[in-house]
Amino acid sequence: MSKLLNIHDVNSVSLDDYQRPPAGAKDVVVKMKACGICGSDLSYIKHGGIPGPGKPTPLGHEGSGEVMEVGAEVEGVTVGQKVIVNPMNTPSFIGSGGPEGAFTEELLVRDARLGDSVLPIPDGIPYDVAAMCEPLAVAMHGVNRAEAKEGDKIVIFGCGPIGLGMVMWAVDRGCDVIALDLAVERLERARSLGAQTINPAKEDVQARIKEIHGSHNYFNRERADTDAYIDAAGAPMILAQVVGIAKQHARHVITAAYLKPIELPAGQMLTSEMTITTAVGYPDEFPDVIAAMPRLKDTIATLISHHLPFEKVIEGLGIAARPESAKIMIEFD
Repeated sequence: MSKLLNIHDVNSVSLDDYQRPPAGAKDVVVKMKACGICGSDLSYIKHGGIPGPGKPTPLGHEGSGEVMEVGAEVEGVTVGQKVIVNPMNTPSFIGSGGPEGAFTEELLVRDARLGDSVLPIPDGIPYDVAAMCEPLAVAMHGVNRAEAKEGDKIVIFGCGPIGLGMVMWAVDRGCDVIALDLAVERLERARSLGAQTINPAKEDVQARIKEIHGSHNYFNRERADTDAYIDAAGAPMILAQVVGIAKQHARHVITAAYLKPIELPAGQMLTSEMTITTAVGYPDEFPDVIAAMPRLKDTIATLISHHLPFEKVIEGLGIAARPESAKIMIEFD
């Protein structure tokens, strides 16, 4: 009998006995090797599941593994193939409200399609690094939405796993990156990736951004020379801070999930003509992340702070909520 991690109620989660459904002609079964804990997993637990308490919600959507069964109508996928699962491209949205979750020994991928819902792992990439594809795709999409390019000055609020991924991609593109967080450990990780850092609890955020990136006067206000800002933290004061120092045509991308309205100081925006937009998921980024893995695998590995066996996944959920952690990777076998 297999196990499956389920949410049962608000802050109630358990590893339950699980009988995997049989694979159909269009399905594959993946023997899981690694699966990361996501911040959204913790959010789902706080809400008692998706859309809320009432029925068990399986967890886990950052997975990689080995194909162990292939339906007769699935093309291009073979038993023994090492793959990454793209949960957004599965009909059950694995780990986000459907009947399947990747925190299990054997994952059923319905209506599997090679290069879409299941993607080959490049040679030489370990399973834990491969499982980082999903959060790194989220991070890349945020950087893409910021239109970050070589030479741009970028500020990233929040150095959790997604924020650190954004730091990595922005630095890799040749951007001048400032990263902000309250946790000393996370700021150290951001610096190791090549960012300069600010601790909002100890420093004047606006003054330090202008000091590091430079500033100029426009319409009687001193403005930072920063080209783009990305909010991966979700603190209500961030938008006002950015609007207060944004230069003409600066870009601001909100990737954090705000559950309550936040104030928009629209008057200050008139003279900057700045753009505010959002980013969610990874519409097209999975292949680009996978293509970069052979080049960046050592850097990606540094984003994983803890490795735990599957039977300690609930312990891992607790660790993931601590500011000193980065990515918590659950491993099978």
